[in-house]
Amino acid sequence: MAFFTSAITILQTLVVALGAGLAVWGVINLLEGYGNDNPGAKSQGIKQLMAGGGVALIGTQLVPLLANLFG
Repeated sequence: MAFFTSAITILQTLVVALGAGLAVWGVINLLEGYGNDNPGAKSQGIKQLMAGGGVALIGTQLVPLLANLFG
């Protein structure tokens, strides 16, 4: 059972890190779009920011529920 607990913790960390990285990349694209007055880059940036936030939310809310599934 300790294996599943550690695996869930590692999975949660990886998913949150992936979401945070995507969100940071989105912020960079968003700021670049504002700096260059490029509506395409602004749109892509806000989409990446929201997607990263969603992935991080999944990592914090749904991944821990896997522990209950196996426990």
